[in-house]
Amino acid sequence: MNGQNNKGVQQRLIDAAMQCFLDDDYHRVTTRQIAAAADTNVSMIRYYFGNKEGLYEEMIRSTLQPLLDVLESSLLSTTEGFADYFRIYYRTMRENPRFPALVLKVLALNQGPGKRFIHQLLERGRQRGREKIETLKLHGLVGPDVDADAVRITFVSLAMMPMLIKPVFEKQMGREMDEEFLEQLATFSGRLFSSGLLPGKEG
Repeated sequence: MNGQNNKGVQQRLIDAAMQCFLDDDYHRVTTRQIAAAADTNVSMIRYYFGNKEGLYEEMIRSTLQPLLDVLESSLLSTTEGFADYFRIYYRTMRENPRFPALVLKVLALNQGPGKRFIHQLLERGRQRGREKIETLKLHGLVGPDVDADAVRITFVSLAMMPMLIKPVFEKQMGREMDEEFLEQLATFSGRLFSSGLLPGKEG
């Protein structure tokens, strides 16, 4: 089996795990079920991920990684970068449309073993986001009274909610939230978000 095929098996298992864990409670999903959905065998789960929990955590990590990588990059060196961050988020979730629901199941309903793991990822994002905000303050690009946690909660709200109840919005609008619409939404959300970060005018 060559490297390309190996990568294919891993991704198929991650995709199958996403589907299975969304459709049923974590404890009722079996590795045999996931392997069958990925058109492979259970030994591949042990080989790549160790066990079901390892696969579960890798599924979450691989989905969130593009968003975490941004916090390590120079994209948010100016407030204009937030629009691009929204674009990355919307694109990531458009490729994984049911992922926000999975995170909600874990954090709000305590379903699955990933709560501690997701909290670790979110805390990493919180710390890096705080560092970004403090740097922007030092350069006078963000108001000195801006609270980094308020910024994070606002961003999560603007980013996550449209994707979490996407079918409801699409039904109300009578149209699909396609790539073009999400591009417009990212631009508007970025402008709205950035304007709230700007230092207030004196006088």
